[in-house]
Amino acid sequence: MNVADAMTPRSELVTVELPGTREDVLTYLQEREFSSVPVVKESDAGERYRGLVSREDLIEQPDEDQLALLMQDVPTASADASIVEAARLMVAEGARRVPVVGGDDELEGIVTITDVVRAIADGDVAGDSEVGGLARRDVNTVYEGTPLPVSEREIAYANVPYAVVLDDDAEMAGIITEVDVIDVARVVEGEDDIGDSIAGQDDDWMWEGIKAVGNRYFPTRNVEIPGEPVREFMTTDPVTVSSTKTAQEVAQLMLTHDVEQLPLVSGDDLTGIVRDIDLLSAL
Repeated sequence: MNVADAMTPRSELVTVELPGTREDVLTYLQEREFSSVPVVKESDAGERYRGLVSREDLIEQPDEDQLALLMQDVPTASADASIVEAARLMVAEGARRVPVVGGDDELEGIVTITDVVRAIADGDVAGDSEVGGLARRDVNTVYEGTPLPVSEREIAYANVPYAVVLDDDAEMAGIITEVDVIDVARVVEGEDDIGDSIAGQDDDWMWEGIKAVGNRYFPTRNVEIPGEPVREFMTTDPVTVSSTKTAQEVAQLMLTHDVEQLPLVSGDDLTGIVRDIDLLSAL
């Protein structure tokens, strides 16, 4: 199976064009539930691929507005590469999506982890490995009473897209993800006072009687995240899997429930986490 068979083709892709702003991307991520948006630039020779902006980029750089500074240079693939090669590239680079680029930087499509997971679920690539051997035992967690902005920072510092939410008894109460945070985030504008830009009459370093005539301000932009506790935004009673489930079975569950990770349990005990990229590591 080749990348061309699994990718979303250019004709179905939503892109943003340089120059542009964070609001252009945030709108697509929230309204269409995308995880990333390719960035293109029109030239006399036609459209050219320039980079990718993901939900992680928006959260990690809350003060940056320009697409040229938000977008990332990520690995690309060719349409005739195998889907297994693309999966191995994602695992090696820690990339959740790989733009498919042809000659002259022409954007031909994009292949994502979800596309590979779908290939595993459909049996187009091997998926008979038990997930007990693929799951991670180091689980990122957060207390259910933690304010959402603090939880978002904890997720970012852990460098994973989720946190399992624990209650007062340290039992799993739910799960919170980057997607949940993006869904309720909004861009706000304001001004910051930077004070007098020129010395006052009584300042020791003031010279020639120059005085400030007023305060100076500069415009600010930021991503505002509600301050309520995580319990208000988490997914309660998440779908879980046991260690004997196969990669194909777990891939099917992920697609059915539209999730990127599933807690691994033994009875009622949380024993690990299975992320979609873990399924790719078995290919």
